Formats: sequence, C-alpha cells, structure tokens
Amino acid sequence: MKHRERPSEFKKQLMDRMERINGQTRGILKMIEEDRYCIDILIQIGAVKGALNQVALQLFEDHSHHCLADSLASGGQKEEEAVGELLAALKRML
Repeated sequence: MKHRERPSEFKKQLMDRMERINGQTRGILKMIEEDRYCIDILIQIGAVKGALNQVALQLFEDHSHHCLADSLASGGQKEEEAVGELLAALKRML
C-alpha cells in the first residue's frame, strides 16, 4: 500500500468535511426512521453525494500535484503505472 503524509492543514480540511458528511448521513438515517417525505430525503442524499464529490476532487487534485507529478518526473515504467492508477481512480469516481 502506498503512503504519503499530507500537510496537516489539508488533512484537517478533509477530516472536517468528512465529519460534516457523517453528520449529514446520520441526519438521513433519522429522516428515514421518522418516515419523512421522500423528496426531502432525496435532497439530502444529493447533498451528501455532492459533498463526497468535493472531497474526492480535493484528493484527486492533491494526488495530481504531488504523487503523480513525482512519478512523471521519474519517467519510465513508473510514469505509465502512475497514469494508469490515476485513470482507474477517475473511472471509479465516475
């Protein structure tokens, strides 16, 4: 498993966003338990999906600027692997 330590401020931003998303998903669970109106639940699900997409985009951008850039600078087989890995991640996101 590959590993890269992220700057503490970036890591804190990601963790704060994920905590908010966690709260939103708990809210959706409560809405379902309370038999809330379907459209209201769907709106909240859309908000969670949008928030997760933003976290994914932040990570994608960070990866591109750091991990991918380092791999491309080294060239050769490592370059091809890095691009393949990035494309595979993008396909999973979409």
